[in-house]
Amino acid sequence: MIVGVDPGRSKCGLAAVSPEGVIERAVVAAEVVAPQAAELARRHSAAAVVVGSRTGSREVLDAVAQALPNLPVEPVEEHLTTLLARRRYWQENPSGCLMRLIPEGMREPPEPFDDWAAVLLAERYLAAASRDATQGGECDDNDRAVSRAGLQTRREDRSRP
Repeated sequence: MIVGVDPGRSKCGLAAVSPEGVIERAVVAAEVVAPQAAELARRHSAAAVVVGSRTGSREVLDAVAQALPNLPVEPVEEHLTTLLARRRYWQENPSGCLMRLIPEGMREPPEPFDDWAAVLLAERYLAAASRDATQGGECDDNDRAVSRAGLQTRREDRSRP
């Protein structure tokens, strides 16, 4: 089981995800994301916590790692998760008849969907881990974007001036 965290400036998405599916989702204030992520990880005996690698990620990553010193806390590439989370929201919460006439890209969910972005981050991590295990550790450039090997490469890149 993996806990996904979609960091943001004012609110963050949280999700507990297993290979079988979504266990729990929440949108929380950015100020309480670390303790809330830690509680979610403890409650569901998480193997790791993954944090989206874009907006506010460094602060959230450090805070969650401090709240969970004995659990791996890894960054995961966040590219396109907002767009995909919006799409996932509408798949899970189909709109009414008239709303379906509006193009999907123009529909705004009536509630925050940051939790769905956190689901996608956890699913990316699980998919990369699964591919890595079935390929005997070999992965292509796309897999590296979310695999542990790719995470280490991005950490090294970030530390360069």
